[in-house]
Amino acid sequence: MAYIAGVDIGNNSTEVAIAELNRGSQPRFLSSAMVRTVGIKGTLRNILGIIDALDLALEPLTITRKELSRVLLNEATPVIGDVAMETITETVITESAMIGHNPSTPGGLGLGLGTTILLDELESAATEQPWIVVIPGTVEFREAAERLNRATSRELEIAGAIVQKDDGVLIHNRLHRPIPIVDEVLHIDRVPRQMPAAIEVAAIGKAIEKLSNPYDIATLFDLSPDETRNVVPIARALTGTRSAVVIKTPRGDIQERRIPAGKITLIGRQQKAEVQVEAGAEAIMNQLAHVSPLSEIQAEPGTNVGGMFETVRKVMADLTDQPVSAIRVQDIIAVDTLVPQKVLGSLAGEYSLGNAVGLAAMVETHKLPMQRLARKLEIEIMVPVEVAGVEAEMAIHGALTTPGTRPPLAILDLGGGSTDASLIKETGAIESTHLAGAGDMVTLLIDKELGLDDLDLAENIKFFPLAKVETLFHLRHESGAVEFFQEPLDPRLFGRVVVISENGPKPLDTREPLAKIIEVRKKAKKKVFVQNALRALVSVAPANSIRLISFVALVGGSALDFEIPQMISDALMEYGVVTGRANVRGVEGPRNAVATGLVLAHAAKESG
Repeated sequence: MAYIAGVDIGNNSTEVAIAELNRGSQPRFLSSAMVRTVGIKGTLRNILGIIDALDLALEPLTITRKELSRVLLNEATPVIGDVAMETITETVITESAMIGHNPSTPGGLGLGLGTTILLDELESAATEQPWIVVIPGTVEFREAAERLNRATSRELEIAGAIVQKDDGVLIHNRLHRPIPIVDEVLHIDRVPRQMPAAIEVAAIGKAIEKLSNPYDIATLFDLSPDETRNVVPIARALTGTRSAVVIKTPRGDIQERRIPAGKITLIGRQQKAEVQVEAGAEAIMNQLAHVSPLSEIQAEPGTNVGGMFETVRKVMADLTDQPVSAIRVQDIIAVDTLVPQKVLGSLAGEYSLGNAVGLAAMVETHKLPMQRLARKLEIEIMVPVEVAGVEAEMAIHGALTTPGTRPPLAILDLGGGSTDASLIKETGAIESTHLAGAGDMVTLLIDKELGLDDLDLAENIKFFPLAKVETLFHLRHESGAVEFFQEPLDPRLFGRVVVISENGPKPLDTREPLAKIIEVRKKAKKKVFVQNALRALVSVAPANSIRLISFVALVGGSALDFEIPQMISDALMEYGVVTGRANVRGVEGPRNAVATGLVLAHAAKESG
């Protein structure tokens, strides 16, 4: 009798299956466990997570770590995701020529056109022209309102106001003559004085119309065609905002600096191809399919994508103690996305959406780093450790323990960093593939497109359904269903978009509306998971035809997602494929497939 542990090191989680193995009989599984992976998958830091997972799995049993006969590891291939921009354009506003802003609570409505002037200068201002008043943060809202009212009583025409503090509504509510007010302008001292300015505030739920249109800006400021061309980036930055300010100075020129996105060289076993990143994700993926099977992917030095690839290779070289020249990128996935780009020289953090190509790159590793990890783990736990199998092949052995399955069967292992596919034929022969891009890539796309700069928040958006808290006693789920509560919700949730986590609703720190967040999440999942599922299955299918596959089982952490299985099932429906989540050993659901498969493969090898 022997106790065997199968260990699956994933990008996000490390899973363990413990089994009792008696010669001549099937292994009897005793327990399982899962912890977060420590460090980048396939590196020495993984040992900390492996030991924690082993101890957690052994805790309910009456055996110790030293009583294990063997620990079996999967061959872990690291996947590192990054974003390469299709267009990186920095819009630098010389002399603060044009600014735009979108605070959450501007005051008033409408369009105002005038000349900028400090609040302190109103006493001596002329009455022949309209004014846009600049109010610094040192002035309290009551005082500001009183001084504006005194100015209008002297027949001064006040067309609008630019306020540093969050006082727009408070000032507007105290005015005798309503005006549009934009507040929360952090760098109020940079607003140019005595310059033509336009201010626009839209009604709640609507967006500005004039200052987001370059031709309306040209009309307001009497711009030439060349000047109109220069204000296009500003108009784009203001599209969809509720309020805006545009100020023109004599030196109102706009400078652009473009960083080349670069090109990728796809080296196949029989041919190679070059493709520009700015051609977009579709062009990249088409060329990728054309030159497949791949040997290596290279990127143009001195460009954005070249820097990304070099960073990936250098990080992996440092972690695995290999020379950079030995690290090769063996697969990528490219998806089109939109990324907020900050407008440099702005006064209040303005940004515009720029086209981008998101790339996840998979680094080729040899058995050497994994053997090094196995040797180090063996020393730490004083138990024989073996690198026992490729993830995709082990996963299909584990998936076959799902009740109601039999060969021929294909599996999709949807992890954090990679999408693996395997097909086991009736003869027992296995075809497998290992592709870059999965859950981490989706999280990255959500984070970038919503401008969150918070991967934990993006992960919550990816994994949990959303809702809008409409009152303290009810919320409306994204499905449209309304849920009522006997006790009031936390007042901090009122009016907020929340994720419905296992521990109740959690607020999202973003101003984006519920509909946009849902749209971004669903598009990111379709771009990564559906695209990768299809290209993975084509790679392993007989004659590269998905129609020749009858059954597909989903395994891995992302198979637990509340909408990904349905998306993949819908995509495969036209091929007549039966798709569903695996239930490993009838108890684990889609988790633990690789760890279980490692044990089963070892048992078959021992008995065979």
